[in-house]
Amino acid sequence: MKKRLGVIGGGQLGMMITEAAKNLSEHISEIIVLDPTENCPAAQAGAKQIVGDFKDELAILKLAEQSDIITYEIESGNTDVLSKLKAEIEPSPSTLSIIQDKLSQKTFLSENELPISQFYEITNLDNLREKINELGLPVLLKSRRDAYDGRGNFKITSPDEVEKAYQYFDGKSLMVEKFVNFKMEVSVIAARNTKGDIATYPLVENIHENNILKMTIAPARVSDNVIKDAGKIAKKTMEVLKGAGVFGIEMFIDQDDKILINEIAPRVHNSGHHTLQSCKTSQFEQHLRAILGLELGSTDLVHKTVMCNILGPDGFEGKYKPVQLEKDGVYLKMYRKDVSKPQRKLGHFNVVDQSDSKDVSELLEMADEIKNSISINQLD
Repeated sequence: MKKRLGVIGGGQLGMMITEAAKNLSEHISEIIVLDPTENCPAAQAGAKQIVGDFKDELAILKLAEQSDIITYEIESGNTDVLSKLKAEIEPSPSTLSIIQDKLSQKTFLSENELPISQFYEITNLDNLREKINELGLPVLLKSRRDAYDGRGNFKITSPDEVEKAYQYFDGKSLMVEKFVNFKMEVSVIAARNTKGDIATYPLVENIHENNILKMTIAPARVSDNVIKDAGKIAKKTMEVLKGAGVFGIEMFIDQDDKILINEIAPRVHNSGHHTLQSCKTSQFEQHLRAILGLELGSTDLVHKTVMCNILGPDGFEGKYKPVQLEKDGVYLKMYRKDVSKPQRKLGHFNVVDQSDSKDVSELLEMADEIKNSISINQLD
């Protein structure tokens, strides 16, 4: 029987989930998204929209009335409300609640003997100073909730910054983490369906600027041992979390090639956008397969691919001219956002080695050339 799918969040991830649902029309009859922005990207892709805040109880109840199964593309949903619903929700509200709070997430990973950096809850300024004395500098002070793309992080590198960092968060619940001197940031996109089957995509390499993902390289340029270790860690993470759906598991590789989990996203992930062209099954279709209890699709990497984000430039906010890009082996995906804001994700492009003849360095060079040729200009 076909199901009506409700999605909390209708941004670019919701848009690409909506597009992927068209390949599973025999299982999904309709997509309804809850998003505060009228005519959000998912609505433009064909989803029905309920305009409302992600945490609005009445809006969530309305979504539940119109849905047979609920999922999310943003982890800001109201777990208290979701846990009371009779609707099927994947990943489950209990899984979401573990991940929403970064302190509970790290505690959960630690209790399950998964590798992470040393961390502590922070209750006041003196407590922060005490823990910094124990951890040593630098450290990362983090907001426990509602933070992504580095917006909830403050790197403290000297004692003079401690009070400033604490005040920066203005009374929010905090945790502090030992800074990892990593040589590479990587991630695994992993999926678990409602039957407990698990599939992982190949390890990818991530390059960040200003705490925002700039580029993803698939596959990661690492040793076979690192690939093997990362795969084991990702599989164990999915086994203990138990939630159904696609998860983005961000990791660090330290100077000794040891892998540490940084953070987990209980949803499709920016570093998995390469799968739209690089793999047999995109992460978006995989997510739908997982929450519907279908057989998981192949995660084999078919083509080496470099994904590059298109961000709004600093110093400009407003409507912008459409971005156009026509080049063999390059796939542009714009997110249908009307307004550009500084560092806002407006789209991405994938540079794909369709001939299987290029080195990753050639793909990176192409990606840099294309990125430099794209400009976000004000609409006349």
